[in-house]
Amino acid sequence: MTASRVFALAPLVLFFACTTEVPVAPTGGLQAMSFANSEWSAPVHLDAPVNSPFRELAAALSPDELSLYFGSDRPDPTASGDVDMWVSHRACLDCPWEAPVNLGPNINSSGGDGSPALSPDGHLLFFVSPRDGGEGGDDIWVSHRTDPNDDLGWEPAVNLGPYVNSSAAEVGPSYIPALEGEGMNLYFVRGTDVYAVRVTRDGEALGPAEPVAGLGGGRGVTVRKDGREAFIWSSTIGGLGNADIFVTTRRSPQDEWSALENVGPVINTRFADLTPTLSLDGRTLLFSEAAAARPGLGLQDIWMSTRTPSGH
Repeated sequence: MTASRVFALAPLVLFFACTTEVPVAPTGGLQAMSFANSEWSAPVHLDAPVNSPFRELAAALSPDELSLYFGSDRPDPTASGDVDMWVSHRACLDCPWEAPVNLGPNINSSGGDGSPALSPDGHLLFFVSPRDGGEGGDDIWVSHRTDPNDDLGWEPAVNLGPYVNSSAAEVGPSYIPALEGEGMNLYFVRGTDVYAVRVTRDGEALGPAEPVAGLGGGRGVTVRKDGREAFIWSSTIGGLGNADIFVTTRRSPQDEWSALENVGPVINTRFADLTPTLSLDGRTLLFSEAAAARPGLGLQDIWMSTRTPSGH
């Protein structure tokens, strides 16, 4: 994969006892405006061994935030392609990240694999790959693992099929629990439009994906677990630089999304700011930046910003 693709990977699937039942999350918990008066902290660079002199991007935290999944083109004898997915672990939330490990041939292929998105229960890993056996170009794939704490226990990946994938590129997946009033729980980008589809707890799509009004113009999306806040990155909307990160909110899953707003200069620079992903609790934002944006280690590095909910 060339650098110009910037992870169209921006950012699963043997089905065990597949069920069509999707647990519906209550609409309580995080509220859309709970972060209304909170600001993102100055971004923190994820030093070595996570970032390297090469390209790291499209990172995602595991539900317990002890594992970090990301794409990298670092040279390594275990690598399968020009961009592979890696995972780094830490023993506690304040512990340092350990040396990343390649996810191996069940996940990685000879193509460019990336844009990881984990299910809240940790059993599913959605990601993007152009490998053979899909619908064409970049497709979304899913892998299952029995032990949600085994970072290397992923089974061979399965294509999500024609309900999700097409001859166009599908990129930037984001998975949340199904919500009351809105059964869609897998979001992704096709072209520059965000689509959503309902999938089972085993990662099987239950019907054709539908476009999401108000979220056009992006190349990747991440949705907060309560379905009330979403971030996209775009190189076409206009902003501070070559590509910026934007945010939108809504009061409930039944409401329309607000107009996209630039997240501002704390996060965005006059260079390329890409591939935002939210932690499960909505307090941590991971994203990638081109080397020229801020001092880093390589061509593209992973950064992290945090916020505290209002009243906390």
